[in-house]
Amino acid sequence: MDAVTDETWTSEVLTSDVPVLVDFWADWCGPCHRLRPTLEALAEEWAGRVRVVSLDIDANPNVARDYGILSAPTLTLFRGGEPVRTVVGAQPKSRLVAQLEPAL
Repeated sequence: MDAVTDETWTSEVLTSDVPVLVDFWADWCGPCHRLRPTLEALAEEWAGRVRVVSLDIDANPNVARDYGILSAPTLTLFRGGEPVRTVVGAQPKSRLVAQLEPAL
């Protein structure tokens, strides 16, 4: 799972040819760390169909502010440069898939 930053946001997420699932996370966030293996598994399963990336909200406050990210973890699916689905909080893989797949 690749990391994106305020500086790489446009090229890595907004202009991507495939949908991008962004994990807005923070190092101090326990649920964020517990969610990481689930997101890595989804990245493998959805390879070529969806790109899964992470953005540290403390190190990259501009993007987090621009999208109103107030809690971590927050997952937002971007398609065509626009946010199309957001899931807040760590959830089981089956629930994440059920919430995100319809927006792909």
